[in-house]
Amino acid sequence: MTTLDIDFVRARFPALSEPSLAGQAFFENAGGSYTCGAVIDRLFRFYHQRKVQPYAAYAASHAAGAEMDEARSRLAALMGVDEDELSFGPSTSANTFVLAQAVRGWLKGRAGAVVVTDQDHEANSGVWRRLAEDGIEIREWKIDPDTGHLDPAGLVPLLADGQVRLVCFPHCSNVVGEINPVAEICATVRAAGAFSCVDGVSYAPHGLPDMGALGADVYLFSAYKTYGPHQGLMLIRRAFAGMLPAQGHFFNADVLFKRLTPAGPDHAQVAACAGMADYIDEVHVHHAAAAVGGGGAGEAHPRLAAAGIAGPVDRNRAVHRLMREHEIRLLRPLLDQLAGRRGIRLLGPRQAELRAPTLAIALDRPAAPVAAALAAQGIMAGAGDFYAVRPLAAMGVDPAQGVLRLSFVHYTSEAEVAQLMLALDAVL
Repeated sequence: MTTLDIDFVRARFPALSEPSLAGQAFFENAGGSYTCGAVIDRLFRFYHQRKVQPYAAYAASHAAGAEMDEARSRLAALMGVDEDELSFGPSTSANTFVLAQAVRGWLKGRAGAVVVTDQDHEANSGVWRRLAEDGIEIREWKIDPDTGHLDPAGLVPLLADGQVRLVCFPHCSNVVGEINPVAEICATVRAAGAFSCVDGVSYAPHGLPDMGALGADVYLFSAYKTYGPHQGLMLIRRAFAGMLPAQGHFFNADVLFKRLTPAGPDHAQVAACAGMADYIDEVHVHHAAAAVGGGGAGEAHPRLAAAGIAGPVDRNRAVHRLMREHEIRLLRPLLDQLAGRRGIRLLGPRQAELRAPTLAIALDRPAAPVAAALAAQGIMAGAGDFYAVRPLAAMGVDPAQGVLRLSFVHYTSEAEVAQLMLALDAVL
């Protein structure tokens, strides 16, 4: 496949051509990405044509249920899990909370420990730490206080006595930015007889997970940060889910995607999540057709078979590579600029290949006024602790002062990064 066609991609996001946003470059994507047009179209259609209780016999209800099922089946296929191993919930924080209550019931009164890190967003930290209230042992896997690095070697002694049942860690911290070696860590956890729970919220916007390659037992991320509506997605392997007590209605306990979902999902938003799969497929088809000399889109193009990328997992992998290559290319000059500036501390690695394009910068003053000054330069950025109080404190950064966070995804253009760099020169 070719390099990312940025014009094609940007045309799929209505916000990028919205007149009220003209001249403003969006660099707080880690807080929530723009929504792709395919999702918006599906949400609009659902509310206009199908906003009824789904799964009944009448036509509107049947169509509503079918579109909800389509979202689950197509996204599950892209990520390499069975359809019922994908659960939708109101948010990743809510999904993690419910999962923690299930683990509480599973481990209460039994020998067993849970490993957490101090690199995580609080959603994948606090709920696990509170299991100590029921006598469940919590062990902390600590980051390097200078770099924020989560060393896989540091996990090994925590697993040595065979008592650990679950290891919870992030694919990527929302302030450190370093991409953790998930497959390596999950293999270590599995060899120790434990299960793995990966918070993918900060990484999934840069490429949806390939669960077969990662080997995680649970992977959680947010649709509203991956170009979709405000839903949380939980991928949970059948073997692990079956060991946990059900948290939903008793009559749904034998349905895996309802087992850990105590409340009914938002029907319209679940249906709209199929637009995320539309987008991944659309990007793939466009680039695969270009790579084999085709013109136009559509999977029926006669030369697409020659690309050798037909299955959903392969489509997801190919689009993931396109996204990451584009992000790395844009990230390098920004990292070089920050490396040459005194009086700031960039958290995490300085090599673009090792991190997501989520840059948290500790300053010698509160971050909020700096973000406000950037806004006057047409840069939409964030400031604060971003619910990452523990990693900031572990690295000696005052959470009350906060950090300036600059984050982008694959639809960000070179021109926007150039605009950001000029604004940083003016403001810092």
